[in-house]
Amino acid sequence: MGQTASSARPRSSKSTAAISPFNPEPGPDSPDDSAAEFDDSSEIDYSFRLPDECLACIFHSLSAAERKRASAVCRRWLAVEGQSRHRLSLKASAELAAALPRLLSRFDSVTKLALKCDRRSVSIGDESLILISQRCRNLTRLKLRACRELTDEGMSIFAANCRNLQKFSCGSSSFGAKGMNALIENCGSLEELSVKRLRGITDAATAESIGPGKAADSLKIICLKDLYNGQCFSPLIIGAKNLRSLKLFRCSGDWDKLLELIADRVDSLIEVHLERIQVSDLGLLSLSKSANLEVLHLVKTPECTNVGLIAVAEKCRLLRKLHIDGWKTNRIGDDGLIAVATHCLNLQELVLISVNPTQLSLEKLASNCQGLERLALCGSETVGDTEISCIAAKCFALKKLCIKSCPMSDHGMEALAGGCPNLVKVKVKKCRGVTSEGADWLRANRGSLSVNLDAVEPELPEASGEQGGGDGNGDAPSGGGSGDTNVASRSNGRFKMRLGSFSRRGLVMCTLKRWSSFGGRFRSSSGRG
Repeated sequence: MGQTASSARPRSSKSTAAISPFNPEPGPDSPDDSAAEFDDSSEIDYSFRLPDECLACIFHSLSAAERKRASAVCRRWLAVEGQSRHRLSLKASAELAAALPRLLSRFDSVTKLALKCDRRSVSIGDESLILISQRCRNLTRLKLRACRELTDEGMSIFAANCRNLQKFSCGSSSFGAKGMNALIENCGSLEELSVKRLRGITDAATAESIGPGKAADSLKIICLKDLYNGQCFSPLIIGAKNLRSLKLFRCSGDWDKLLELIADRVDSLIEVHLERIQVSDLGLLSLSKSANLEVLHLVKTPECTNVGLIAVAEKCRLLRKLHIDGWKTNRIGDDGLIAVATHCLNLQELVLISVNPTQLSLEKLASNCQGLERLALCGSETVGDTEISCIAAKCFALKKLCIKSCPMSDHGMEALAGGCPNLVKVKVKKCRGVTSEGADWLRANRGSLSVNLDAVEPELPEASGEQGGGDGNGDAPSGGGSGDTNVASRSNGRFKMRLGSFSRRGLVMCTLKRWSSFGGRFRSSSGRG
């Protein structure tokens, strides 16, 4: 690979010693031989003594930008860097076919490739993808983005040439079911499949089914996003007997039946993400049969209620992470959370968005789930100072706490100062009752605690912003000073600082406008004179 160490010769440095500042006039009988040797050694390129393999290891420890700069040092470094690069990302803003032969000649050991098309031009088509498959037969990962010129034929040829593919991801691509079936039929080692906005399948009713294929035996992760025709992947999902992670985002169709079939045939599920899809308690009842389930995300699934969550909690007792976005439907609350606290004692992470838990369920979670380390409460109308005090008193293992848009105040921040001994980070956003003074007090009393506050600040009065420049003569509004003082006295310290700078800017603008008006009158009078 490249030039070997035995064929590389260090450059002679005898001529360079003549211009060295240590020996300006060397001669055959020069007494200072040590200085001459020092000068010679300073010009030797020691990288020639390293084998290509060692030089490649050094390149692997550099960042992408550093590798790019290093490859420009000499031809040998250029060759070694290219031949040792296994990961390549190409953002094609123009036709890629003409440049591909040179790129693939330099980077001939690539195993992980990402291709992104420019949406305003035709840059990656079948010809380019086929050439890649012919030159990079050892590809294990491929990521395609916005490749709208790819067809089923191009994908079929690629899949036939790159049978060692382990991870495949595509987004906004134009091939369809035939190309996808060719992929999962030829790539028997495929472990991860991610598909987003596959435009080649337009009609879910008449579309060709996808799967199961040879990849069904090896697939462990399936992620489908923004698919009008996501039901076409049902045979593949059901046939993936070793499936560990299933993620469905914004895919149309009724998924209750599919979850029922999965529960009967797949017993290895560990992680399930359901976001904005049509699923109800029937689907959760089926999902509860997956006794090994550890991660569950229910995001904006309004038909899921406490009934389905209770069924999951009672049978999926290994649950470690639970995310629920209730979407303000109030169909998941204390009953479901109490069931989680009762049966899922291994819970480590809990995220509740638009869910209204009370002290009853939070106290149960804090008492039973002794390993709870990460907790997020967002958009809850019932989480106030009392609930935060309960968390502070009983969540001994808690490390990270996020509270957003909840009716808590500085009293809740004070409660955190004396509780949660393992707490390392607190993030508070859009809680109107929490001020910067409360956050500063918490920082002062818990020096090792990272407190991130995004306080809600009152808006500036419209009159103070417009009246200063609305008057034709540039006069400041009467009573403006007293109004600003009253607003500032009710706000926190940071708002005072902003208001002060705003007032100074207003004063400067008024002064400039008055000076401009005076200067205009002066110029017109001098012109008449």
